[in-house]
Amino acid sequence: MPTPKRFIAGAVCPRCAEMDKIMMFTTDDDDQVRECVACGFTDAVSDAPPAPANPELETRVNKRGNEDDHTVKQVVFFKSGEED
Repeated sequence: MPTPKRFIAGAVCPRCAEMDKIMMFTTDDDDQVRECVACGFTDAVSDAPPAPANPELETRVNKRGNEDDHTVKQVVFFKSGEED
């Protein structure tokens, strides 16, 4: 159900930089729309999660297999010859 248009106090238009000229409302499709009454700028935001168009980019972090040995190993300190 669409909501009534309401002005957003203190909001600045990204196009014309006018303050207190932005209205917010929700459409029938549950999209939140902001609209500037000074210059006509409109922007819609949907609450639905976007479908992943592109898979995750492959980087050196996510494309290699984790083959590390995660066992605990003992650390041995050696004395130098001068400390005897």
